[in-house]
Amino acid sequence: MKVFYSDHYEVPLPDGHKFPMEKYRLVREQLLSENILDSSELFEPELPGRDTVLLAHSAEYYDAFKSGKIDPGIIRRIGLPWSRELFLRSLASVGGAIGAARSALDTGIGGNLAGGTHHAFRDHGEGFCVFNDFAVVILNLIKSGLIHRAAIVDLDVHQGNGNSAILGANPDVFIFSMHGAKNYPFTKVASTVDVPLADNTNDEEYLTLLKKNLPAIFEFRPDIILYQAGVDPLKEDSLGRLALTKDGLMERDRCVLSECKSRGIPVSLGLGGGYSKPVTHSVDAYCGTYRVVKELFS
Repeated sequence: MKVFYSDHYEVPLPDGHKFPMEKYRLVREQLLSENILDSSELFEPELPGRDTVLLAHSAEYYDAFKSGKIDPGIIRRIGLPWSRELFLRSLASVGGAIGAARSALDTGIGGNLAGGTHHAFRDHGEGFCVFNDFAVVILNLIKSGLIHRAAIVDLDVHQGNGNSAILGANPDVFIFSMHGAKNYPFTKVASTVDVPLADNTNDEEYLTLLKKNLPAIFEFRPDIILYQAGVDPLKEDSLGRLALTKDGLMERDRCVLSECKSRGIPVSLGLGGGYSKPVTHSVDAYCGTYRVVKELFS
């Protein structure tokens, strides 16, 4: 299995900033220390060129963000201060997603220890997301002729409004989202299938709804599934408002990944959201996804 990671994923933020930037490094360290991954399975992503990113984003937005001459209102919506490091981080995250997807097409499974930036729109970012990695990946793979149809399974607690805004009108893309009904974004862009969840939804309620709705994804017959395995449905998450346990999240991952494997559909993992305090709860839950991967694909 190829899993993509870069030191670019962690960039400096002001003291007290609510985004837990260190989580990427901590996930990598725990995956290695627990022998869930071997160092030989970790790969540095290639930074995508401008033309690749422009498959999903406007030239005006890309160039403004690269130069730092970005509308301050967009920076406020993103919620991360602009820096050259943030631009490179955003490129590396997209590159990791591309690498993971191409690896999945070769071997059945691939992963990126960042990404799932599903709040980025064509002409702006928001919600800690600069460039939309899954949108770039899908449009890149279709343009390259490597796939014809793709599905996104978005189980982050926040609805992927950027995914739907960029890809929702594309008949070759199926977007499935299970998310907090009352959580950010407060104005949602309709997915192919949306499953809104009440506050404090628990493991049993969540898994029942997931199993009920998964068949529609496979009826679409995608050539690849991009799986946003966010861990912010965790009850300890400070932004989640749901009540899943770590065991419940692993069972969620098992439901999705076992179906993909049994049907021979390549699946590529993005990290998605996780904002627990302390962040170690989120880090361990992220590692839980890779424990399930090792269980199913080793």
